Amino acid sequence: MFDTRPTLDCGGRPLALDRPQVMGIVNVTPDSFSDGGRHDTLDAAIAHGLRLVEEGAAILDIGGESTRPGAEPVGVEEELRRVVPVIESLAARVEVPISVDTFKPEVMRAAVAAGAGMINDIRALREPGALDAAAQLGVPVVLMHMQGEPRSMQQAPHYDDVVAEVHRFLAERIFAAEMAGIDKRRLVLDPGFGFGKTTAHNLQLLGELERFAGFGLPILAGLSRKRSIGELTGREAPAERVHGSVAAHLIAIQRGAGIVRVHDVAATVDALKVLAALPPKAAATASPAAAIRWPDDE
Repeated sequence: MFDTRPTLDCGGRPLALDRPQVMGIVNVTPDSFSDGGRHDTLDAAIAHGLRLVEEGAAILDIGGESTRPGAEPVGVEEELRRVVPVIESLAARVEVPISVDTFKPEVMRAAVAAGAGMINDIRALREPGALDAAAQLGVPVVLMHMQGEPRSMQQAPHYDDVVAEVHRFLAERIFAAEMAGIDKRRLVLDPGFGFGKTTAHNLQLLGELERFAGFGLPILAGLSRKRSIGELTGREAPAERVHGSVAAHLIAIQRGAGIVRVHDVAATVDALKVLAALPPKAAATASPAAAIRWPDDE
């Protein structure tokens, strides 16, 4: 038997994936590429998170360290100072799940204790201690592919076959997670658009995203306001890349993504309402990989 409409248990808060879901971005950072400095105070971050939920976000992703190309690392204590109060405050005010965007096991533990119900890890649990932390915490984990490190990842990234190499990496990380005692049904996969990839690489991944559906796990796509969208649309300022981002996320959903991570929640939610209005046959054709298959306990 297979469950084709899984629901992730995010620390007691369900995230149903019987339809595409929107993850709203809350960057508590002074230097994120799109909105750095706009929400880096407690009050501003809380207000932004509340607004995203009002606009229709099904989950919030709280991050305290910029992962833009060229970003400088942030220490554990500073990251904790940034994200823990925001998570505590939002967890008390909203009913949707909260994700923490971090690769540090210390931050994972503190964030979950503060109310986070998902870990979104750009390093796919490769940081020392991260596998053990994720296994012990018992919340869903997003495993993302990244070539290199944020500081240098966009310096001439190269692949012989980007889709095959990302696929192989994610297979290896799924295996590592399972060997650490993490239930496969708690894993979400992210091909890592823009993380050590050119625009051509991103387009290849987007065009063949359904290949990752073979893992039988939810797929998260994050193309929001990224440089590739700017290159394709001619929009230099990240805030002007909304329409291109929405289009890219609709394509991702049509190719099997179950979660899209976005800055512009309202615009994305509106677009998904239009997609959802398609007759059942047309909607099924538009989203061939939307059915996620998980083995039951047998």
